[in-house]
Amino acid sequence: MKTKPFKSESKKLMDMMINSIYTHKEIFLREIISNASDALDKLYFRSLTDQSVGMKKSDFCINIEVDKQARLITVSDNGCGMTAEELDKNLGTIAKSGSYDFKTENGETPKNVDIIGQFGVGFYSAFMVSDAVTVISRAFGEEGANRWYSTGADGYSIEPADRENAGTTVIMHIKEDAENENYSEFLDTYKIQELIKKYSDYIHYPIKMEVSDYKPKENPDKKEGEAPEYEEVKTVKTINSMVPLWKREKRNIKKETYNAFYKEKYYDYEDPIKVIHYKTEGDATYTALLFIPAHAPFDYYTKEYEKGLQLYSKGVMIMEKCDKALPDHFSFVKGLIDSEDLTLNISRETLQHDSQIKLIAKTVEKKIKNELEKMLKTDRDNYEKFFAAFGRQLKFGVYNNYGLYKDELKDLLLFDCSLDKKITLKEYIEGLTDKQEEIYYASGETIESVKMLPQTDSVIKGGFTVLYLTDPVDEFALKTLNEYDGKKFINVCDKELKLDSDKEKAAADKTQSSKELLEQAKKVLENKVSAVKYTAALGEHPVALTSEGAISLEMEKALNAIPGSSNPVKANLVLELNLNHKVTQTLDKLYADNREKFDLAIKLLYDEACVVSGKKIDDPLAHAKAVCDLLTK
Repeated sequence: MKTKPFKSESKKLMDMMINSIYTHKEIFLREIISNASDALDKLYFRSLTDQSVGMKKSDFCINIEVDKQARLITVSDNGCGMTAEELDKNLGTIAKSGSYDFKTENGETPKNVDIIGQFGVGFYSAFMVSDAVTVISRAFGEEGANRWYSTGADGYSIEPADRENAGTTVIMHIKEDAENENYSEFLDTYKIQELIKKYSDYIHYPIKMEVSDYKPKENPDKKEGEAPEYEEVKTVKTINSMVPLWKREKRNIKKETYNAFYKEKYYDYEDPIKVIHYKTEGDATYTALLFIPAHAPFDYYTKEYEKGLQLYSKGVMIMEKCDKALPDHFSFVKGLIDSEDLTLNISRETLQHDSQIKLIAKTVEKKIKNELEKMLKTDRDNYEKFFAAFGRQLKFGVYNNYGLYKDELKDLLLFDCSLDKKITLKEYIEGLTDKQEEIYYASGETIESVKMLPQTDSVIKGGFTVLYLTDPVDEFALKTLNEYDGKKFINVCDKELKLDSDKEKAAADKTQSSKELLEQAKKVLENKVSAVKYTAALGEHPVALTSEGAISLEMEKALNAIPGSSNPVKANLVLELNLNHKVTQTLDKLYADNREKFDLAIKLLYDEACVVSGKKIDDPLAHAKAVCDLLTK
């Protein structure tokens, strides 16, 4: 039997296809099954007009056999088959595709048949796991069959063979295990079933395989309580589902069916909070089945989390996680896209043109946003549940990329507030009084700590609503937005806060007339603050910390908490003394009569302001000593 060289390519090209084009060896089975499906499609299409075929669609199938001892995997179909000339043409020329050439008599590709294969190299993926491949094929209408055989790049041979019916059988001899390669795993029937379910579950012909089940042996002498003996029973089962859920009519699918599909495919124990199932046609033609989970995965807010949607082309999964199909701010969405318009590269694993998936991603993003807006308006309880799990990601979306998506996301944000409920920015604006010119917010680690801020109390008593920011990214998001509906965001702890012009004028006058006292206070604090001044905005509280400049106290904490931060960030803090509190009178007296006690009092007041603001006291021991000194001197 003479070995023929591959017609148009070199050994180097074969090596490249086997070792470089495909990134995962396991996809060899997907490629062989896809080729078998194409062969079935061709004969089925012929059966629609040719009565001599004598087969219904239900007669077509793909069979898989595994012989672990002989290290063989066999994939056979009862499709159109190939003549010796077609074997030579399609398998003897690398990158020649019989599927790609499938045309009707008018020269058109039939629209009602899903031909999967576009490139001839899919077949050669078998050599990633095999050291020899045999193809026995009999073309429909031909009397005899032919055998194609190859051990790789050295060439192939073709000779007559026996096959009872039309179709093709591909026999792969699996390589022996190597130092870093476990080829034997592909001889495990459970592994083969897993690969079929993963990549070829929706091939629309049954994929049949002999599998083992175990059932108790019948034993009439078995005593009560005695453990039963089991025997292996081999049965032929259809492994694949065939009809994708997303290809069915939406109106015929029950909620329970969607939920079961989601939990099985995405390994979740809880039903999704939202299902988005739709089909588009036009510039971006595809079907999407998307799910919004009810809770965040344990690793969601870590760098290990991988976003992405499964990508299918005509029911065959070509990509496990297509990250380009989702923007980062919607990375919590799980699901899939099935498009027949994708132009795939020769390995089917990456897209040939990013523009195709970008067009799809744009419409997917818009659809997700619309569905979230709808849920916010019509299903508030579930939206708040969703936001508790993924709201931080939306806020990151506002802040990331220099605010590129801030306008798209701002109306999806929710905030706790002094009204003891969660509100949107739009709802905040709708509740404004005529005299309010800003949107007030306060930052802290918890809602309770935010409520304790003197400035928060003062603003609320002034009749204003305060947003409570308790997530480290909150203030960064608002700083990025800068304003909403023409209203500026202002931190209640910002030195620019002005609530009562008359009272603030009195505080400014006191600050001007007490320059010497305030300079001494600042000196005592050793540059921990950039200024000390009086204010009338603290209500009944004696002292507070405010900030000036772009960095607030909470932003300082958040930035310094980032792993790897080498240069600590410092907010420009201002110590504010309540103009109308008795402490002010006491400080005036101490400054005039006892400078030592004045210095101690300033230190203690600063520490008190730190505690109220959620900032750690720099030196707890020094604080304790200052308390004792103040009481004893």
